[in-house]
Amino acid sequence: MTVDVKICGISDSTALDVAIKEGAKYVGFVFFPKSPRNISPDLVAQLLLNIPKTVKAVALVVDPSDELVYIIQSIPSISFIQLHGAEDSERVSVIRKRTGKRIIKAIKVATAEDLEIVESYTNVADMLLFDAKTPPDMIGALPGGNAVSFDWKILSGRDWKIPWMLSGGLTAQNVGAAIRVSAAPAVDVSSGVECAPGIKDGARITAFLRAVQSA
Repeated sequence: MTVDVKICGISDSTALDVAIKEGAKYVGFVFFPKSPRNISPDLVAQLLLNIPKTVKAVALVVDPSDELVYIIQSIPSISFIQLHGAEDSERVSVIRKRTGKRIIKAIKVATAEDLEIVESYTNVADMLLFDAKTPPDMIGALPGGNAVSFDWKILSGRDWKIPWMLSGGLTAQNVGAAIRVSAAPAVDVSSGVECAPGIKDGARITAFLRAVQSA
């Protein structure tokens, strides 16, 4: 089984080039001002000018305004919008219909009970992303990219009618175990391939992708 990889939070051409060269299927760009990975729509449009058709660009947003949704819709090379906030199924459906883009809906997980809402999204999203729920006492926490993981066994044996990927605290060192335990068909990484918050490291991107290939 081939496991697809998404490198998220890319903000420069060097990281993008390495991700593509080493086989990432998805590359993610964060449109969230509070994040150290925040990027402007104009820069994303520039970065994606020569992206191969085999690589899918993802715009990550958190409870986006209609204005931000419109701006992202106008970036032609964006294939997916990743909704990483508290968007309900109705809002997901509206954004999907309005933009014509495919939707990844993030589900925040700490316990198995957090999966009870999944079914409400399977008819309005194209893919699910399971990320670690932010600990309530974590200082400076963001909606994602906090280098926090959850018990991967929660996902073991699960089957949904749309594709899904695993996220949350993954690194080159633990992604093999994460894939074996969860049977994830795809994985997503952001902080795990950085040398500082928001600064992607080419060597870590390479190591992560090769670790997935080895798994």
